[in-house]
Amino acid sequence: MPPSPAPRVTPRRQATRDRVLEAASEVFAERGFHGASVEDICERAGFTRGAFYSNFSSKDDLVLELSTRHAQALVDRIRSAASRPEASPEDVLTDVFASLADEPLRKDRWLVLTTEFTLHAIRDAKARTAWAEQQRRIRDALIAVVDETVDQRGITLPMPTEIFVRAAMALANGSMTQQLVEPGSLDAGELERTVLPVLLGLG
Repeated sequence: MPPSPAPRVTPRRQATRDRVLEAASEVFAERGFHGASVEDICERAGFTRGAFYSNFSSKDDLVLELSTRHAQALVDRIRSAASRPEASPEDVLTDVFASLADEPLRKDRWLVLTTEFTLHAIRDAKARTAWAEQQRRIRDALIAVVDETVDQRGITLPMPTEIFVRAAMALANGSMTQQLVEPGSLDAGELERTVLPVLLGLG
């Protein structure tokens, strides 16, 4: 028997989901993942607990959905930055770094939230499984856009694309962590601008 089609999300339901996610991002930024309660998020969104639980089963679901949206926005910005046919590989990297610097979700807040959630996932088997799957989907999306870009530019990566993407993600997270722990020790994007060209074989 073929699977049942996914239920259609009505505009009203989508608007509710969007408002809950917006409220969650604000409350998480202020109080952290563990410090924020479902009641706090409902109050900020102006909805009841019933409205919350008709759209999300838990705070974990909120982080997973926020992560999906964050990753899609990142992929879209990279694809847009790489779309100029006359640009050199170095120009593409410059555009990518500029687009990342202007991302709408503050990178410091996003790093803190995902770090908290990663620790939660390490301790909770169900959350760990969901988070690992989410990270795999993000890597797959980034691998696809990197493959598109290097094929368009005639670049041969000196390593498998998955390894490059994993290294780039680790580099970006590590760079932001150092900037938060040691303010002023690095300019925004300094490590990425220095190391990613080397990983791409351009350095």
